[in-house]
Amino acid sequence: MSDDGALAALASGTRIGQFVSVGVVGFAFDIATSTALRELGVFPEVAAFVGIEVAVVVMFLLNDRVTFAEEGLGGLAPTLRRLAKSNVVRAGGIAVQLLVFTALYRGLALPLSVAGIDLWFVVSRAGGIGVGMIVNYVAESVFTWRVLD
Repeated sequence: MSDDGALAALASGTRIGQFVSVGVVGFAFDIATSTALRELGVFPEVAAFVGIEVAVVVMFLLNDRVTFAEEGLGGLAPTLRRLAKSNVVRAGGIAVQLLVFTALYRGLALPLSVAGIDLWFVVSRAGGIGVGMIVNYVAESVFTWRVLD
């Protein structure tokens, strides 16, 4: 693939739109899981990490069936290999997400709660997710589904 074709594949508005749509579903799973765990007394960074992993699996399954459906081999073994690779590839995005979350949640530490729920936790999670999503889109496109090959 030429450099122009590779960049066009990476910058595909349709693919980015699908990735973001799947990300919204992942966001809902992440926030619901991490907030529930946090409200149950789980340490904030641990709750965030568990929420992230739940979202990673959900988003992988959706991206594999929708966003990148034409990429990769079918079948259980190739799908499991892509899921494992996705987790490894997303490690950078997960690290970025956790760093941004921690910087916001611990660094700014704004008192914001409604009905006893720590909304600053939710806002900080959303900030981390947004920044991590950019890293994940590029990494997943290039390494997991290899759209530039």
